[in-house]
Amino acid sequence: MSAFEPRDRAPLRVCFPFVGDDIGGSHISALKLIQGLDRRRVTPVVVVERPTGPLGDRLTREGVRWVNLALGETLAPGGRDPLAAAAYFARTLPLVRRFLREGQFDIVHTNDGRTHVNWGLGARLAGAGQVWHHRGDPTARGVNRLAPLIARQVVAVSRFARPRRPILPLGDRLKVIHSPFEHPAFYPDRAAARRTLLSELGLPESTHVLGYFGGLIDRKRPLLFVDIVHRFRRRHPEIPVVGCLFGVSPPQGPDFETAVRERAAALGLSDDAIRLMGFRTPVEPCMSATDILLVPAVNEPFGRTLIEAMFLGTAVIATAHGGNPEAIRDGETGFLVEPENADAFVEPIRHLLSDASAFLRVTDAAHVEALKTYSVAHHVAEVMEVYGRAAAHRRPVPSMGHWRESVS
Repeated sequence: MSAFEPRDRAPLRVCFPFVGDDIGGSHISALKLIQGLDRRRVTPVVVVERPTGPLGDRLTREGVRWVNLALGETLAPGGRDPLAAAAYFARTLPLVRRFLREGQFDIVHTNDGRTHVNWGLGARLAGAGQVWHHRGDPTARGVNRLAPLIARQVVAVSRFARPRRPILPLGDRLKVIHSPFEHPAFYPDRAAARRTLLSELGLPESTHVLGYFGGLIDRKRPLLFVDIVHRFRRRHPEIPVVGCLFGVSPPQGPDFETAVRERAAALGLSDDAIRLMGFRTPVEPCMSATDILLVPAVNEPFGRTLIEAMFLGTAVIATAHGGNPEAIRDGETGFLVEPENADAFVEPIRHLLSDASAFLRVTDAAHVEALKTYSVAHHVAEVMEVYGRAAAHRRPVPSMGHWRESVS
């Protein structure tokens, strides 16, 4: 059935718009939600503005139906040019409003900074309710100044990510819901995964893998990761390690691949010390091959990689900043260290790599915690409560559907 054929009144129709030119943790979390929704209660429709990008490819591979709505160049989050913003909204809002009205959508669920405002305003104009899913900086202008005005509900991925100074009280319009995580369908053999990775790298099997997983962006501190590897190798040459960065720079961001290479060269690190691994999917074999996940990020709302590591038996050392303390209990399920301090990572790395019993104690406790606390079903149930409030004023809209839909 087409995404835009007339519906009965029972299921909520929820639109999930994305730009589509990149893919990261927020997209994966949203995809888990979409796949977990009960189709008897919700009809989700995914919209991709740029269908030839990596998101459209992934959606198609995973059998998720999606619709293409080309809006042209997007408005960068935080843009300060009022004329450019006015021109952008004048061009895109009529398209978004028409799309939402013809699709008879009850809710628009936005998940990133480049879709929140124009799709939120379009939802208001079309009579739909917006769920603004905030996955970023708690001081961001959009979630503090615009979300209180245009969104019916705001979801924050952690207590840390809650809007710091909203211009209007959000009250019961704000809910904290941690990201969804499926229990892995299979658990790779860690020893075999590690051998495979080290063979790919051409390194001895005695080498320990320190991993960075995530986009190469400033907030996640990829250059600090290089510094940590350098400090550890200098202080503990008797423990061989390699630092592997699994991730890429976003299309519109700084070139951190080059910056990582330049930092490694400036520190005198050899070619076998730092490796840029690119974006890898599925993540399980790579994460299982990693001895320790290092998370040097600051202002990280709630990193998916911490929980993925906990499921798979990879130890975690993260900064005591952002949403990390909501996921890790220091000394029990991982280690929390001082932000912006490469030296702070060195001793926990040494402890975990030189004491097998300590490594197993921490990773076993983390695995139990992950199984107990995180599930897609719990996330979906929490979001459905939000949808109930966001769609409190549903109304029928005549159907005039003709938009092109892509079906895998």
